[in-house]
Amino acid sequence: MDRERIALLGVDVPVVAAPMAGGPTTSRLVAAVGSCGAFAFLAAGYQPPQVTADEIAAARATGLPFGVNVFAPAPVPVDDAEFRRYAARIAQEGRPYGLDLAAAPRTEDDDHWAEKIALLVRDPVPVVSFTFGLPSAAVVRDLRLAGSRVLVTVTDPAEAAAAADLGVDGLVAQSGHAGGHYGTFTPASPPPVRPLAELVGLVGARTGLPVLAAGGVGGGEDVRAALTAGATAVLVGTLLLRADESGACRTHREALTDPRRDRTVVTRAFTGRPARGLRNDFIDRYEADAPLGYPALPPLTRPLGKAAAEAGDADRLHLWAGTGWRAARAAPAAEIIAELTRPL
Repeated sequence: MDRERIALLGVDVPVVAAPMAGGPTTSRLVAAVGSCGAFAFLAAGYQPPQVTADEIAAARATGLPFGVNVFAPAPVPVDDAEFRRYAARIAQEGRPYGLDLAAAPRTEDDDHWAEKIALLVRDPVPVVSFTFGLPSAAVVRDLRLAGSRVLVTVTDPAEAAAAADLGVDGLVAQSGHAGGHYGTFTPASPPPVRPLAELVGLVGARTGLPVLAAGGVGGGEDVRAALTAGATAVLVGTLLLRADESGACRTHREALTDPRRDRTVVTRAFTGRPARGLRNDFIDRYEADAPLGYPALPPLTRPLGKAAAEAGDADRLHLWAGTGWRAARAAPAAEIIAELTRPL
């Protein structure tokens, strides 16, 4: 496993900082994780290509291995009538902040897919990973020819087999205990939630490819269990949300320590795609009415989330977190990584 990890990621420490789009992943966090011998991903999701290019330049300047995660285009259509119905349904949430959510335009795009792939082919990075679906075989070929190793996030053995058929270099096996969006290819019918060690074993047995484990990690014992099950390395995201170098907003950080937040739930109320976060009032009020609809819903709720974050209003903000959230603590990232590897 050590040889496999070094060949795939170029690091000795079997811990990987997961890509957390929307702010939590920063260049500082990537550098801090890399400086202690672990691996880190930049998050290209929701970023303009030039911002991604700037972050790549900052990560490359450290001289440390790193990767870039990209959202694969995997639209979940929602018709205009259903979008307008939901916008009207949640409109009251925006009024305290002067937002007219009912009149919000319906916006859908592919997150600058072609531009980001062109950037990564032109200016290759050590590792490129994909989430939400499969890139084309041509994209995988072009990235590998440019010198990148290519990974795909999968949530069950069937997805793993489909990714392996593209000739990728490895897989990220994401269990349903992970915080943030499920990487599933089928958001309308996600696969059953399996223990992380079980999923790692199934994906490895199905494909024979190196497997990175992700989802619900709450400490070093979870890291050890995933490695024992055959993982090459283990991704952690939620445990780094309160790190000194994290870009998570203060409202999100404080919610992770709020004793009233007693569970995580899977919701599509904020983005129209299943994602795990701390339960709050917005989820309680709107989950039953929320349509599937990605990428149409994120632009609808994003202004509300931004205003709520600035106001310290954790009940109108998506609080992405995995089931190991109670173990997240405020500390330098290097200290958190060291603690995770102590039982190994």
